[in-house]
Amino acid sequence: MCDYSLHAVASRPAEVGETVVTTTFRGTSTRGFASAADPTVAVCLLPGTELAFADNVRYDNRWIWTRTVNSRVGKFGKIDPHIPDRHHDAIEFPDGKYVLVTQLVEGQRATVLQLPVTQPVGEREHKPQIISDSQPASPRLPIG
Repeated sequence: MCDYSLHAVASRPAEVGETVVTTTFRGTSTRGFASAADPTVAVCLLPGTELAFADNVRYDNRWIWTRTVNSRVGKFGKIDPHIPDRHHDAIEFPDGKYVLVTQLVEGQRATVLQLPVTQPVGEREHKPQIISDSQPASPRLPIG
């Protein structure tokens, strides 16, 4: 939900419709999302969460220059989860490119558009599939 480097920061799950802001959290060198109302609490996103940014997304590689993605919408996800001690939180854009959340320029505002559907397996309904034929089924005779 939140990158490994934010485990020491107070956090909460994202809510649909809220505005989040990219920020660097105190005591870390990691950037992430915080509530516009409380910038000290990390807002954690589930993979598949859709975001709409107020402007085209800007990011850097910790250098002086920033780059811009010509998109204002993206989907949160994880990249390279099999590699430990590395940032995994990323935003995927419609063109298929990813930007790590920790590389997003601070102060960018985004609205949480949609959360992924998550439902425990035990709560899912099992509906039998009905297959209809154009011809009526023939009656079955008992064997025996």
